[in-house]
Amino acid sequence: MPQLAFPLARLRAMLDDLPPTARRIASVIVMQPDQVLGMSVSELAAVARASEGSVIGLCQQIGARGFAELKITIAKEISTSRALLHEAITAGDSTADIVAKFTASHAVAIEDTVKVLDIGEIDRAARFIVDAKRIEFYGIGTAAPIAEDAAYRFLRLGLSTKAVTDSHAQAVSAAFTGPEVATLTISHSGRTHETLEATRLAKAAGARTICITNYGKSPLQQHCEITLFTAAQETKYRMEALSSRIAELFVIDVLYARLALLRWEGSLAAIQKSYDIIATKRVPSSAER
Repeated sequence: MPQLAFPLARLRAMLDDLPPTARRIASVIVMQPDQVLGMSVSELAAVARASEGSVIGLCQQIGARGFAELKITIAKEISTSRALLHEAITAGDSTADIVAKFTASHAVAIEDTVKVLDIGEIDRAARFIVDAKRIEFYGIGTAAPIAEDAAYRFLRLGLSTKAVTDSHAQAVSAAFTGPEVATLTISHSGRTHETLEATRLAKAAGARTICITNYGKSPLQQHCEITLFTAAQETKYRMEALSSRIAELFVIDVLYARLALLRWEGSLAAIQKSYDIIATKRVPSSAER
């Protein structure tokens, strides 16, 4: 049974992947958590146009024994979290409204990602990467620049990295991996055909497979030994929103820092060497002339 901690963050992240009845129940819980605390099972079922059994089923899906336990954990989450609304953009929004909503959305993406991120899996992923002779990063579409950024940053730690963002090259490269290679696939939905196939091929070749994807069940996880979850919600007018990429970059930041600590002396030397090389690419400031 999944862990129950932070049910609101988990429900927000998995909302779009739930079947219709469960989605209606989850939407009521996420949008009206204070009111839900005062409801009975039958009252929530009535508001969500669902059966009491469906309410209990959703509670159990996220790790609660029943509705009463879910309400207790929701109350704890509300009391320990900032009340930020993840609101969709509407036709009448002003520029100030857009700025406020995006600010809240990006902050919520990081806060919710912290709630669903498994620290133990970060440590395991870091160990896989440190032990590998090469790390390949896979991403398609808006995930491609995230993969390229991660490969470049890990390269500056002195690791052998390769970002593969073309679908054909991904498949071929993945097929030529092996037990000494670690792969990191980045996909918000976990359902993109190209990265699914590349990850499947890498696992079949014996590579250690890691993915960064949004919280909930997705086909990508079936091909990965380690899944690092984000929790960023996309809306009708903000598909592939920046908040999902911010959450992915946050996870990469954490993984990067953990890697640096695992190989501290080597990382310091590699970072300094990278800095010295990059410094030659910059025009000196007036103070340095």
